[in-house]
Amino acid sequence: MFGRKKDDSQSPANVEPTASAPETTDGRKTGPTPKRSAQQASRQRPLVPTDRKAAKEADRQRRIEAQNRLRIANETGDERYLMPRDQGAQKRYARNFIDARWMFSEFMMFVIFAFLILSLTFNKNLSVQMYVQGALWVVIALVIIELIVTTVLLKRRLVAKFGSMDRGLRMYAAMRGMQFRKLRLPKPQVKRGANID
Repeated sequence: MFGRKKDDSQSPANVEPTASAPETTDGRKTGPTPKRSAQQASRQRPLVPTDRKAAKEADRQRRIEAQNRLRIANETGDERYLMPRDQGAQKRYARNFIDARWMFSEFMMFVIFAFLILSLTFNKNLSVQMYVQGALWVVIALVIIELIVTTVLLKRRLVAKFGSMDRGLRMYAAMRGMQFRKLRLPKPQVKRGANID
């Protein structure tokens, strides 16, 4: 009770484990145990590289390689290097389903551009303006109807093939259907009219 207190630094809880010395296969030590400071120093890596120019060049090379892999993946459809939004068996099927169809929606931007030119050309003729605006609304309605029908058919195919449809896939397919075929990424891997099943 009144005896000397033990030194807390010598208690087993406070003794830090030290790394063992290098050993041979039969368990004998081949040299002295390295100091903890030497072990920690050997594991340390600088937070800021010493040669900034070389580090910057290496980082630039990594970015170029990643961009090249993504470009090749967009051309070949290799899913290992595609962006996460384009990965997955259902998204690949949706892309092929859209790319195999003739769709009016992919030409919508050209039609709108033509209407814009007509509207600017005949900006003083109210009757032409009225017809152009009416035709534009008809085109938009046709595009919406086509996309709804296409995505409903796609959902039936996906449910029949995979048992369910991933969330957001109808919008993914609709946005692809509104893009001109040659501008789609990843690039189409099937021809128009091809059987994808």
